[in-house]
Amino acid sequence: MPRTILALILAAWTCAVGAAANSPVLPNQFGSWQAEGPAKVMQIHDLENGWARWPNGERVLKEAGLDHIEKRTYRNGVDEIAVRAFVLRDPSSAYQVYTFLLAPGMRDLAIGKDSAGTDYEVDFLVGNTVIQAGITPTVKSDTLRDLLTQLQVKADSTPLPPLKSYLPEHWKIFGSEKYALGPEAFRAAMTSLREDAGAGLATEVGFQNGVEAILADYKGQHGSGTLLLLEYPTPQLAEQHLHHIEQALPVALKRAGVTVERKASLLSLVFAATAPEHAQAIRDEVKYETEITWNEPGHRATDPPMVLIMFKIFIFTGLFLGIATAVGVAFGGFRVIIKRLFPGKVFDRPQDIEVLQMGLSGKKIDPTDMY
Repeated sequence: MPRTILALILAAWTCAVGAAANSPVLPNQFGSWQAEGPAKVMQIHDLENGWARWPNGERVLKEAGLDHIEKRTYRNGVDEIAVRAFVLRDPSSAYQVYTFLLAPGMRDLAIGKDSAGTDYEVDFLVGNTVIQAGITPTVKSDTLRDLLTQLQVKADSTPLPPLKSYLPEHWKIFGSEKYALGPEAFRAAMTSLREDAGAGLATEVGFQNGVEAILADYKGQHGSGTLLLLEYPTPQLAEQHLHHIEQALPVALKRAGVTVERKASLLSLVFAATAPEHAQAIRDEVKYETEITWNEPGHRATDPPMVLIMFKIFIFTGLFLGIATAVGVAFGGFRVIIKRLFPGKVFDRPQDIEVLQMGLSGKKIDPTDMY
């Protein structure tokens, strides 16, 4: 009977977990928009040709740990929105896919922290899910805020990689930023930014050692360029790969003035810079600082006055010395009293005392002569 109960419990738990895992990401309704039917689960091979703007799209999705894709159509009167949800391994992988979908010419839609779109497409990031919505010019992108609010309830709240915040905002072309966790995304990013010569560095930057890469195009008053940032787990790995990248740089890039600079664990390269001065100006805008802090103890306003602290130190030290002296005197007095009342019975018994004799005289030493 107990085995039967245990089996039923395990079966119920398995069903519950399976139901949670298979539950759709996209809701039945958001705001005034109603789903036409159940969500359809898609795989990478189900995507139509030309869905992504980068080459090697399928390999980039596999590299990012794509779990599945959900597709659902919503209607509000005569208006229609086709929504696809890319469910990834974690938020960092989702950010890679989100930047995969970006392109110069998109505008910031302010739907959450990461969103971009045109009159016909809206892309935004929520946890480990990337939403790609096809809209019509008559549909406002703000209507998708209700969808974002519902998705945030179940979203993975793991923070996005800090490397994202290192990119300078000054002179950056919105939609050109590309984040890569692996060589496939790196090659696709370099190609999308017209830096095919640098795509060959994918094997040298060290993705097997945990490096993260981010790129973006910049255009300022005095010229333009493409910034690449590589963040390594340790400064030692950054120094090691700095030499690998310098040796692997194609001759054409070296002649164009591309150099590798290191700042602690961060490497930076600027491609296609119109001038060395502009390349340095872009590097100077990078928001990356190394800090070494030492929390030295000090006296705070809420701490007791120093005079009171010293007074307590002397008081407790005196108490300790007084107690130690009293215990010593008591033990010594007790020993003397016992020796007077019971001589040779408790303490210093002759049979327990041994004396080393040098034999300078023939008289045997009596231990009792010592007391």
